[in-house]
Amino acid sequence: MQFDPCPNHAATRRWWDRRQFLNNSATALGSMALASLLNRDGLLAAGSPQIDPAQPYAPRAGHFAAKAKNVIVIFCAGAVSQLETWDFKPELIRQDDKPLSNGPAVTFQGPAGNLARPQYAFRPRGETGKMVSDMLPHLAELTDDLAFIHSLTSKSNTHGPAENFLSTGSVLDGFPSLGSWVTYALGSENQDLPSYVAIPDPRGVPQNGSNNWGPGFLPAAFQGTTFSASSPVRHLAAPSISEQADVAARMLLREMNQRHLAEHSGDGKLAARIASYELAARMQLSVPEVTNLGAEPEHILKLYGADDTSNPNKAAFARNCILARRLIEKGVRFVQLFNGAYASGGELNWDGHNKLKSQYDKHAEILDQPAAALICDLKQRGLLNDTLVVWCTEFGRMPMFQKGAQGRDHNPDGFTCWLTGAGVKPGVSHGATDELGLKAVEDVHPLYDFNATILHLLGLDHEQLTFRHNGIERRLTNVEGHVIHEILA
Repeated sequence: MQFDPCPNHAATRRWWDRRQFLNNSATALGSMALASLLNRDGLLAAGSPQIDPAQPYAPRAGHFAAKAKNVIVIFCAGAVSQLETWDFKPELIRQDDKPLSNGPAVTFQGPAGNLARPQYAFRPRGETGKMVSDMLPHLAELTDDLAFIHSLTSKSNTHGPAENFLSTGSVLDGFPSLGSWVTYALGSENQDLPSYVAIPDPRGVPQNGSNNWGPGFLPAAFQGTTFSASSPVRHLAAPSISEQADVAARMLLREMNQRHLAEHSGDGKLAARIASYELAARMQLSVPEVTNLGAEPEHILKLYGADDTSNPNKAAFARNCILARRLIEKGVRFVQLFNGAYASGGELNWDGHNKLKSQYDKHAEILDQPAAALICDLKQRGLLNDTLVVWCTEFGRMPMFQKGAQGRDHNPDGFTCWLTGAGVKPGVSHGATDELGLKAVEDVHPLYDFNATILHLLGLDHEQLTFRHNGIERRLTNVEGHVIHEILA
């Protein structure tokens, strides 16, 4: 009697046919051979990068040719109002102090008041004639170099989760930050400095703190290292030990580590630990050098506003901007530059609920000149050809004031961020909110699209860049995200 594994299934009967079996085998073997050849020649799209634990920061190729080699993210914490900066709404001026027809009676923090006109005048800028606010006059002068996305949306109207969503692609804690994904994929061009540096604002860290630069479930080697122009890396120098003794001790430790590693050559965790210690040793020389701004000429300090003795916060942020440029010059892959700190009633960040105009006057002075100078300085040095600069904030603001206040509530349904530099089409405005700036209505883009576009400019396919965690192939953009090709050069 002839055995049929599934007598009622025609497809199975065909599979068990000898001739069909041989045909399928030949096809499978041919596919495997082709995949091997493509992989050998670097033509097969990579997913998870192959990382040597002993050299976790070694430079690695992306999925395709990159337009940008490095990134600076200027993250304005507290949610900057798009209506006071980049998104001109003449209808909001016409309807000033009128109730919003069919609008929400209550928003995030309480009852909604009447519509409120922009608190700063707008005027046409550059050859494009784009209307930009007087709040940031130095950045406004660069309008022709910027690519605006006016139709971004977030998944949260709460600062902490919204910062998470912008930085990690998830409103929950425990997911890798954008900078961690980038350095995990690409490594760094400088082996003496961290591949990923987070520079906190002089006034403090953002609402969700280290989640913004954390590695999540990626290897810990890819978390951001925090330091600034005024706050050096902690515990970098050995106290009460001469430099000669310190060098001798490190040389002996290196020899012992290498001997131990040779005896345990398959131990990836040991190799990674040794690599982190050796980077820390090299940083004892490289970090003091890169953070020493004494070699910067006076005209550069003046360009950034680092010599402003009347505004210590502005001068300190300006020095952080200079530090960001110096890190990029040294080949650091990813620099996250924070402007604004934690929740403080809007006094230390851009969370303008009650006194928006007076608070934004202060915050704008700190941000404007240094950030604009950073872009100009990168450009004049030729660094902007390879560097992507991103300006972002976690969500926007409502077109109405809060009832009984002079500020705007949280608005995750439509806000603006921009990019400039390598691979970005200059002087474009993409997407739009409605006539009052309440909701994105044209070419709507969740922040997944924003992050997918940043990865694309670095030569990374956001769908291919994955890490297996708890049985799931995780990625920065979850199962969503599309590259915003309209803003690409």
